[in-house]
Amino acid sequence: MSTQLDHTIVWCRDKRKSAAFLTEILGLAHPAPFGPMLVVQLDNGVSLDFYEAEDEIASQHYAFLICEDDFDAIFSRICERGVQYWSDPGQHHPGKINRGDGGRGVYFEDPDGHLLEIITRPYGGSGS
Repeated sequence: MSTQLDHTIVWCRDKRKSAAFLTEILGLAHPAPFGPMLVVQLDNGVSLDFYEAEDEIASQHYAFLICEDDFDAIFSRICERGVQYWSDPGQHHPGKINRGDGGRGVYFEDPDGHLLEIITRPYGGSGS
């Protein structure tokens, strides 16, 4: 059996707000409830399980590999909503698209400060 990521918990203040932000921006299916969580299913079988926390939330990074056509649609939704974006994870280059490894990518924050990224090519080659 190969090792694969199945799911991860995304800590948030408001699971409905945070899960809706992600599904709307990325154009994914509505989240499904599972126990105390809202589950966002990704196309590769991995899920992001939004779980509310009362304590401080440490910012995490979630990168989504998408196709060029999806980049245009997602980037359009980011701009339409006025979501600030950067070309780099350090957030030093606002309003710019990164063109690393022959693809395109941007970083943006979700409502809880998690740093989300969309990229059209894996960094450093094929990603395998």
